[in-house]
Amino acid sequence: MTPDDVDGRLARLAAAVEDAIPDTLRAEWDRRVGQEPVLVARQGIFSTHGRPFAYQLSYRAPGQLTHAAHAWSAHQHERATAHVLAATFGRADLEHVAHGRLLFVRCPRAYLIGDLAVPRRPDRLVIEVNDTVGVDSAVLAGIRRLREEGFRIAMPGFVSSADQRRLLPHADFVKIDVRDLDVEGHPVVDLARSYGALLVAEYVENADTLRHARDLGFSLFQGNLLERAGILDRAGARPVSL
Repeated sequence: MTPDDVDGRLARLAAAVEDAIPDTLRAEWDRRVGQEPVLVARQGIFSTHGRPFAYQLSYRAPGQLTHAAHAWSAHQHERATAHVLAATFGRADLEHVAHGRLLFVRCPRAYLIGDLAVPRRPDRLVIEVNDTVGVDSAVLAGIRRLREEGFRIAMPGFVSSADQRRLLPHADFVKIDVRDLDVEGHPVVDLARSYGALLVAEYVENADTLRHARDLGFSLFQGNLLERAGILDRAGARPVSL
């Protein structure tokens, strides 16, 4: 039996199973799914003039206000990213989320090397390299390919690690935790901008850190002082093909 024969049999089996589902059961399933929230968290990234430049999107589950992503497995990161991408780009009315601005989404290794697909929206999606990703040759090749396709690349939590220095020439945005600026200071900031990336000050929680980041020449700012992450429910938006 050839692979095409196997695929044909599986397709016929799937169609038979689909046809066997009673209309009442299908309607009940659709009703239940339609009632479940489809959540995504959104926090603004602002310009020096205080205008929204982009949004950071992250995973939220019903009843969950925060998440300990640092303790997740690779599979959990992948599932969370899939949820964020589907809730955002897999639903109609994208501009209800984007408002014409860029959308930053942290993506684990599988999305970078092509094992999992990203939505074909380089006009909106900024691929933020998850800070747990080891930057090897496969990751660099994947990032080059994504940039050739028009995607922008962001790097969070820059502290000049070896992996980050390998990624730096390919980054359009580099994020630095402003809580580290007293320790890191000018050398790390100067290195972060050395390939022309726009610098994003992360975790801006008070006016002093905002002022310090501006003095160091940051272009963009993100943190609770400017806007706390809000929760969007995308359940009411019609599912569309990614």
